[in-house]
Amino acid sequence: MITRFDNFFGGHVEMSDLGFQGIPIDNRIESDDHLATAIDEARAIAEVMDEAGYDTLWLAEHHFQREGYGCIPNLPMLAVYLSQVTRRLHFGSMFNTVPAWHPLRLAEDFALADLITKGRVRFGIGRGYIAREVETLGSPLDNDQANRDLFEEQVEIIFKAWNEPSFSHRGKYYDLPARIRHRGQELEEITLVPRPPNRPLECWQPIVSVNPRGIDFMVKHGIKGVLPGGGRVDEVAAKWQEALAGAGRETRLGEDLALVLQVHLADTQAQAIREATVWYEEQLKVLSPLGMIPHLTEAQIQATFDPEKAPHAGLPTVHDPIRDGAWICGPPEHVFEKISEIQDRLPGLERVIIGAGGLAIPPSIIRQDLAWFGKEVMPKFQE
Repeated sequence: MITRFDNFFGGHVEMSDLGFQGIPIDNRIESDDHLATAIDEARAIAEVMDEAGYDTLWLAEHHFQREGYGCIPNLPMLAVYLSQVTRRLHFGSMFNTVPAWHPLRLAEDFALADLITKGRVRFGIGRGYIAREVETLGSPLDNDQANRDLFEEQVEIIFKAWNEPSFSHRGKYYDLPARIRHRGQELEEITLVPRPPNRPLECWQPIVSVNPRGIDFMVKHGIKGVLPGGGRVDEVAAKWQEALAGAGRETRLGEDLALVLQVHLADTQAQAIREATVWYEEQLKVLSPLGMIPHLTEAQIQATFDPEKAPHAGLPTVHDPIRDGAWICGPPEHVFEKISEIQDRLPGLERVIIGAGGLAIPPSIIRQDLAWFGKEVMPKFQE
């Protein structure tokens, strides 16, 4: 049964001229001052969520996004700041781009955040999906096999560093500790300082393709799954349950999963859909060239760059994710009914995230949705 509601904020700033008829992505260059307002937006969202009784604000790590769609490069640092201006709210990573880090630096930063916030952080890991970020910071992305190999070794190191009083690691990419003499002796092991006091530290990872290797890796390490809403939810949840059973864990369908939806509230469905249309168009403009919108042809992807071609290229509209169940748009009663239907299908589901990053949705609108949902939808589930 759903007991926790969260929000995912991708770290974008307020924008104008959105959608297919708006500013082309590559022409959108925000000022330093405006890009910095993403931190103010995160604080304002956190304060609304804290007051309304949400469980976790999830944040995205991004780098070099001068366009303003993702302006938070260090999630542990921001979590520490936000914990000082809120009382109960937790802060999660959705996700730390592990290949953009040395694994021991990421392990240290998150352990320190866990210590300072007294356990109000949640760890989330991903392999990255933007070459400008991952490749620039020295790791492979276009080579998927190399990226996965690196990621898995890095995660192994992070868990060793957190859970073992001292450790060593000799792998394909990392040889830890360095093969040196320390105080006259061969250095054989090292200790992470500090280690997170709230062990085991909860860890989350996206489930995108139900690749058996990826699922088996998550189950082996006790990593929980973040599942995008949509038509494949039931199928993926069933495969996840099957994988857990194969590891000796009997679970209810939906257990150890967090479901991500994009919720927008308005007085009527028609109004909510009308308002969401331009935001969804902007999302297509941003994500299609990155290969993040499946089943699009190259011609359709190119059409997202052209305001004249886009309306006639057979591109998805906001009605598609609404029909698929990934977006829920309408008044509170409609939103409650739709999420209740999901709860009935996934009785083990405990955590729902009502924002899917909010890409291009004005942060001011996100705050309105959070306050409204917290007042008129969330209490019905708590009852």
